[in-house]
Amino acid sequence: MTIEDRVETLKSRHARLEHEIDEEIHRPLPDWVHVTQLKREKLRIKEEIERMTMAAR
Repeated sequence: MTIEDRVETLKSRHARLEHEIDEEIHRPLPDWVHVTQLKREKLRIKEEIERMTMAAR
């Protein structure tokens, strides 16, 4: 797997997390602990994307 492939995979996961967060927030009784976990994972992925992008330059 190339760096570009890995970055694309991470971007896809990042987008899925964004969708999952949005769905959870708009539920009648959102699970805020779960939302927080999803947001942390999304941030971790974003940081990994940035590191990989910088390393590829």
